[in-house]
Amino acid sequence: MHPSISRRDAMKLLGGSALLAAAEFPGGCAPAAETAAAAGLALPGAVKDGKYALPDLPYAYDALAPQYDARTLKIHHTKHHAGYVRGLNASLARLASARKAGDYASVKALSRALAFAGSGHVLHCLFWHSMTPKGAAPPAALADAMAAAFGSVDAGQAHFAAATRAVEGSGWGVLAYEPLADRLIVLQAEKHQNLTLWGAVPLLVADVWEHAYYLQYANDRGAWVDAFMQVANWPLAARRLAAARKALRA
Repeated sequence: MHPSISRRDAMKLLGGSALLAAAEFPGGCAPAAETAAAAGLALPGAVKDGKYALPDLPYAYDALAPQYDARTLKIHHTKHHAGYVRGLNASLARLASARKAGDYASVKALSRALAFAGSGHVLHCLFWHSMTPKGAAPPAALADAMAAAFGSVDAGQAHFAAATRAVEGSGWGVLAYEPLADRLIVLQAEKHQNLTLWGAVPLLVADVWEHAYYLQYANDRGAWVDAFMQVANWPLAARRLAAARKALRA
């Protein structure tokens, strides 16, 4: 990693990024880090008693004024963020019912709802902690990482601001840690999710782009998925799950 930024610091930049052991990925696809690690949100209050929950803010509603007034902040937190929490828990409950009934007719819509509400919850939890009443300059480790990635702290901040302003439609500007190249990167996120959930650690993946199966299965994606399930490496998923849990406890 960059000599001035620790693995733990890097994981905290966006609530975390997945880092995998080189032994799991021979042939050059391993991230730069030497040990398996992963991260999720790791912010207080996001989950309570096994369910997703609306966290308390780390400051009073009027603490960010005049940059962010109390009325706007309170509505954003208690109405909009709370709505994502309700939607996330409701989507999980409906998916549980679908599994129990063995009825997956609505799985596409439910997966979309889960990704939208879940990503909205995750990003808002991080958003509240992304602001502080008096503002704060990047600490030395982050400043060094920004200089390495963007040329200077000022350039990195200007890039982040420009990317955030230029997000198409509704969305987010994101400063992230990209573990494969061991660097910071600025991203734009349209909406919240594009059918993912921020901070989730991939354990096992199936490629359903047509290039993955078309030569053998033509347009029969279902046959390819059935075949994949017969060769799925669940022990790999178990090892990655253990590594992720260990990293979050570190």
